[in-house]
Amino acid sequence: EEMQPPVLKWQGKPIDVQVPKSMTLKVVEAAPGAAGNTAQGRTEKPAVLETGAEIMVPMFIKEGEEIKVDTDDRKYLGRAT
Repeated sequence: EEMQPPVLKWQGKPIDVQVPKSMTLKVVEAAPGAAGNTAQGRTEKPAVLETGAEIMVPMFIKEGEEIKVDTDDRKYLGRAT
């Protein structure tokens, strides 16, 4: 579902786009979590989202899952419900 963020206009011209604090996005690329990675303290892996952004996610997140992302910090917030 495509989201249209609110656009603030002045005299008919856009002057600001208000991005929500968090968004639900689909993971389109994520390496499988390898057994043993958590023993070395590594509990996150990189994942590419449908927007093309790359963020760090927990090892259990797989391709195709929808997750909530903090738009200010570009951080994983949790699985989408």
